[in-house]
Amino acid sequence: MARKRKFRPASGRAASRTGSTRDKIIDAFLGLLAEKSFERIDFADIAGRAGVSLAELRGEFGSSFAILAAHIKDIDRAVLEGIDAGMAEEPPREQLFDVLMRRLELLAPHKEAVRSLMRSTARNPGLALALNSLAVRSQQWMLTAANISAAGPLGHVRAQGLALLFANVLRTWIDDDEPGLARTLAALDRALDSGQRWSGFLDDLCSLPGRICQRAKGPRGRARRSRRSGGEPMAA
Repeated sequence: MARKRKFRPASGRAASRTGSTRDKIIDAFLGLLAEKSFERIDFADIAGRAGVSLAELRGEFGSSFAILAAHIKDIDRAVLEGIDAGMAEEPPREQLFDVLMRRLELLAPHKEAVRSLMRSTARNPGLALALNSLAVRSQQWMLTAANISAAGPLGHVRAQGLALLFANVLRTWIDDDEPGLARTLAALDRALDSGQRWSGFLDDLCSLPGRICQRAKGPRGRARRSRRSGGEPMAA
């Protein structure tokens, strides 16, 4: 069902920056990523843009990918810090919608960097695989923020599915320049509907072994075991 309420972006909202050497490096990296591909950004570029020495850069990060991972972690933290307490009584699906739209809002200042990264992952399977690992970890936090379990193997599968769904939504968001993000809202709504159906199927599938065991323990199961052993069925 299409979502009725409209998303209202909070102006000026962004992941918090303290002006530390770490934050200067992340900001410099994101600025460079908006201008060139991930593969073409080198340490000298980052240090020069951030106004730090190579030694300071190395003291904070060991690779460009580590800088990207730190940025994603900052986005995760900002989303979690901004959880809307008023959504607590809403169904988990609505809470997840709100959480993911907040994530997109925080990514908005870095849209060109995201666009560049999407292009790089499309032609670099190794980078895509590594980024997927970060995305799954982030979506485990997003699921938890929406009161949806992300624990255990089932939770990991949910997070992987959500990472793929969110990546598809990003393809719409990246070219959605409308103030109300109508196309993005619709894309996320459809994605969550699809994910909800898949999650329900997955829950049913994972509960099959338990149901089979219960049936095996029931009267008919006991009767079958008794007949195979040559005895009389046990009383229920």
